[in-house]
Amino acid sequence: MRDLKLPDQRHPEKAHRPDNEQPKKPAWIRVKAPGGKGYADTHKIMRDHGLTTVCEEAGCPNVGECWSQGHATMMIMGEICTRGCTFCNVATGRPDALDVFEPGRVADAVKKLGLKHVVITSVDRDDVDDGGAEHFAQTIRAVRRQSPDTTIEILTPDFLKCGPEAVEVVVAARPDVFNHNLETVPGLYPEVRPGARYFHSLRLLQRVKELDPSMFTKSGIMVGLGEDRQAVTQVMDDMRAANIDFLTIGQYLQPTPKHHRVDRFVTPDEFKAYEKAAYGKGFLMVSATPLTRSSYHAGDDFARLRDARMKKLGLS
Repeated sequence: MRDLKLPDQRHPEKAHRPDNEQPKKPAWIRVKAPGGKGYADTHKIMRDHGLTTVCEEAGCPNVGECWSQGHATMMIMGEICTRGCTFCNVATGRPDALDVFEPGRVADAVKKLGLKHVVITSVDRDDVDDGGAEHFAQTIRAVRRQSPDTTIEILTPDFLKCGPEAVEVVVAARPDVFNHNLETVPGLYPEVRPGARYFHSLRLLQRVKELDPSMFTKSGIMVGLGEDRQAVTQVMDDMRAANIDFLTIGQYLQPTPKHHRVDRFVTPDEFKAYEKAAYGKGFLMVSATPLTRSSYHAGDDFARLRDARMKKLGLS
């Protein structure tokens, strides 16, 4: 049996890569170790329901803060991804078959946690004909049935190897926010996200708006991978051309020595400059800080996003 706790078995595609030095984190990156009753209660609910979270699998630095408040990002369709992105700590390999009971378990957990806003993401499932689109839709519908007042944010894969109907299936289930991360600037895709295509991901988000103009769209990138400011501002322009509402920008943190190296730690002042530039380009909502992640403070950010749209429409 494969032991996903062992780096060589978790990331077989990276086992023979040379080690990249992991630089010491600056003071603004430090976070408290997870713990406390709220954290333990959330952990128990996840384990009791046999659920996987991206908080754990991706090694998110904010897991202690979020779980202590009962917030966890569900990762559906298993814990093994068919892609091998060089930045990502999720295990790579051949996944198990989809679990038809998983949508119900996610819905039960959302209800027990009493979530007002839930983020549901997944691994890439290039082994499934529709990329897992119907599984996403079933999960959204299951949460709606048990927690009709909970707003739902999804963070999907790119459905690169599927027909155009895949995204239509997900949009038809009517999540409140459709998120798909571009992850980095296009020039770094061959090195950082080799299984993906920048303009396909951009077009996916544009298509969501064409299918449902009222649905909020969201995307994010990491910085500190080797990009420059001009490339980041070009991504902002590309996103706005695709009518994306919400942009997140966070610092890349290297999970292991086998992963893509940290080029540099972007300062908090630089993040503030990115935030100001993004608002100037017309995003309704921007989160740009060193510890920003797609689902960090997602519930509060959704409320602000909705208020920003109402204000723009003159309805606030």
